Amino acid sequence: MNKKHTEMLDFDKKHVWHPYTSMSKPLPSYLVESAEGVYIKLASGEKLVDGMSSWWSVLHGYNHPQLNKALIEQSQKMAHVMFGGLTHEPAINLCKKLIAITPKPLQKVFLSDSGSVSVEVAIKMSLQYWHSLGKSEKHKLLTVKNGYHGDTFAAMAVCDPVNGMHKIFESVLMKNIFAPAPQSNFFQTWDDSELITLEKIFAEHHHEVAAFIIEPIVQGTGGMRFYHPKYLQACREYCDKYNILFIADEIATGLGRTGKMFACNWADISPDIMCLGKTLTGGYMTLAATLCTDDVADTISNGAAGCFMHGPTFMANPLACAVANASLKLLETGEWQQQISFIEHFLQEHLLPLNSHYRVNNVRVLGGIGVVETVDAVDMEYIQKRFVELGVWIRPFGKLIYIMPPFISNTEELSLLITAISTVLDEAPCFV
Repeated sequence: MNKKHTEMLDFDKKHVWHPYTSMSKPLPSYLVESAEGVYIKLASGEKLVDGMSSWWSVLHGYNHPQLNKALIEQSQKMAHVMFGGLTHEPAINLCKKLIAITPKPLQKVFLSDSGSVSVEVAIKMSLQYWHSLGKSEKHKLLTVKNGYHGDTFAAMAVCDPVNGMHKIFESVLMKNIFAPAPQSNFFQTWDDSELITLEKIFAEHHHEVAAFIIEPIVQGTGGMRFYHPKYLQACREYCDKYNILFIADEIATGLGRTGKMFACNWADISPDIMCLGKTLTGGYMTLAATLCTDDVADTISNGAAGCFMHGPTFMANPLACAVANASLKLLETGEWQQQISFIEHFLQEHLLPLNSHYRVNNVRVLGGIGVVETVDAVDMEYIQKRFVELGVWIRPFGKLIYIMPPFISNTEELSLLITAISTVLDEAPCFV
């Protein structure tokens, strides 16, 4: 690494605040020079197979020619224009595509600029919906423990209140209602005994609950937990029975990652409101969408306010919309189904055997997601360094070493990821 790179990293360490990192004792950051396909190239020369899809967002790989082309062509027309009183073709085309691929009742699209904001929008929609109906007493959210929905304030208020990352903000967050986390494993025989407690909570609190929000099938940051589709079906049934809106947070699970276009498809249910983000632009730019039914949109629009009270400056950014259209066009070919099926079968064959390792508590695979849950927590700094030395980019947390590789990953690249995981499991310094 040359002097310039060293100086850059020096400045970064002293002045740049990275996510979930202390400024007084920051974790090391690795300087990226470029990225291509599934590889991240560091300034120090290493080429790393990306097992994280850059926090689950890079579907089709880095530097994709069709996404690059869409970005360049749109930049020559306009990079941005306000969406208040104006509209444009990239946004209109994107909304057409989203309505076409999401469950049929979702007919209205509100575009925003990040996943967390799409959750904020969904929560505001649900609250304004009931306010418009003269039922402002329905002002709380119902959700499940072990959930994660983002780092902004309303989103934090529906993340796990005990084991989540936001406990220090508890005194200033909305007070919502939490049901036990789903217990029935995706792969096990369904046991409906846990629904007794769940329905009891719906019955007791429905008069004050505006909406129920959940990550369909996969609880991500709350533990990479895969739960049974029957549980999700029951949630939809209880929302209907007790007159509560259903919000599906598909930010991490949407657009193919679990093996279905949307995780809701595993349970064959439709939400009243759906949140999308992360993968929407194939990992190129920040963009999110909140979709809702005609009923939700019409009720809000015909209420006292006469409009929905939200409007981000960069909503429907033309550059982001153009790239999102190109990304969705790649998904429209259907190739993603073969890609995810290949990744799933490869992980089942080569990752699941790590279940027998003495440092492993459980290994699970669903679609393009592979999770190794260890007995002890990882030493983040040490294990990250070892993964880089082994030629991969995997960023674990707690007791979870997981991968969500880009859809285009091949046998050699997946093998390198699994070999790296197997290697660190044998090394004591990698764990606390």
